[in-house]
Amino acid sequence: MKKLVVTLLIVLLAFGASAQKKDKVYNEKGEIIKTGWNFGPLPVVGYNSDMGFQYGVCMDIFNYGDGAKYPGYDFKINFEVSTYTRGSSIFRSYSYWNNIIPKGILFADFGYFVDKKFDFYGFNGYAAPYYKDAAVQMEPWEIIEPGMKESGLYLTDRRQFRAVVSMRQKIGNLKNLSYGFGLAFYNYDFKPLTINRFENQYTLYDLYCQSGLIRQNEAGGGNVAQFKAGIIYDSKNYENDPTRGIYFEATLTAAPDFIDQKGYDHLTFTGVFHHYIPIWDDNLTFCYRLGAQNVIAGDIPFYAMMNTNLMFYKKIYTEAYGGSTTGRGINRNSVIGQGVAWANVELRWRIANFKFINQNWCVALNPMFDAGMVTQTFRLDEQKEAAKMFEDYMTEEDDLNLIYSGKDESLHTSAGCGLKLIMNKNFVVSAEFAKAIDKLDGEGMKAYIGFNYIF
Repeated sequence: MKKLVVTLLIVLLAFGASAQKKDKVYNEKGEIIKTGWNFGPLPVVGYNSDMGFQYGVCMDIFNYGDGAKYPGYDFKINFEVSTYTRGSSIFRSYSYWNNIIPKGILFADFGYFVDKKFDFYGFNGYAAPYYKDAAVQMEPWEIIEPGMKESGLYLTDRRQFRAVVSMRQKIGNLKNLSYGFGLAFYNYDFKPLTINRFENQYTLYDLYCQSGLIRQNEAGGGNVAQFKAGIIYDSKNYENDPTRGIYFEATLTAAPDFIDQKGYDHLTFTGVFHHYIPIWDDNLTFCYRLGAQNVIAGDIPFYAMMNTNLMFYKKIYTEAYGGSTTGRGINRNSVIGQGVAWANVELRWRIANFKFINQNWCVALNPMFDAGMVTQTFRLDEQKEAAKMFEDYMTEEDDLNLIYSGKDESLHTSAGCGLKLIMNKNFVVSAEFAKAIDKLDGEGMKAYIGFNYIF
């Protein structure tokens, strides 16, 4: 079976490489202008410090038409099936269609995500304490000091199904301004942690459920249907490897609770601003992303609060701040609130260009700095009260209050550097390394090896 998969990958790569050997056309930069079909099959071999080693297969399928839009394309379809050694699996397909809506784009994303060790660090950023390797034994009740036993405290089991369809279309004759609409459906399924080595341990998720911080009608998850409307300004010169321009998206997301009918109707606002500033032609670019999301009306369940409600996105996961897609080097999903703001700053240096197997390649470095914080708290007063409940279980020697730290929220920051391998300005293999500046956000250097820039 393995030989068959490898043979198939080689054949598809050869097909993509040979599709245009007869009549190569070059642009003014000496790049091969791609036309027609282009296949990018790859084994998925990655690593994420929060999730483990990743392995699987993926396929990028491009149709460049007559090449007039290159490096733009008529449409792109991606398929991925992969798994991580810590117990996560990805089954996903997404596509961008530039030839269906006049002067517009159609985006579709369908995925099922299994996460047997989903990270849950509590609500409201620094208000939730973080004790590396602390554990809570069920019988007898005992808070085990950090390092004394392998801990499952900050883990739970979550499954997610996601379906997103979004479109945007230019407004009149305005070159870069578009309106957008979207529909989305999410199903969240939370289960008790069932990994044997964590048997007889409470998780923080268990403690939140017992205290009522997570309501009984949301503890097992639920369904969220979304209707989105927004404004998009996009003057980027390239979609996946931009070197100049601006991208701005402001989206209102209405989520009427007509499926579960638990009373969790809510309205959120999400805004992002990307700016790509050329310093040395297309070789050196300073860029940054500013983002914010807030609940502006209604009551949101905790599981929906953890999602970033953008219409279009580059990364597989769209979770809360912290981890490979938002705050690199910071504990995954550790900054959760009704409102969150974040910033990502990068200097992208394209250090080498070359041609290989009839494709245009580039190697780039990207030093980076990330920062984010909770700007709108979620059940903070209840969090303080719940902390008192667990004081009854603690001995006089215990000073590890697992629910509330007493700290005020402030910026969660990290810094690091990445290395990119880019094919045809569209397919990006990424390796990034970052470290949280405060140990309360995580310890040690974290690595993320996968695909695409984060913005």
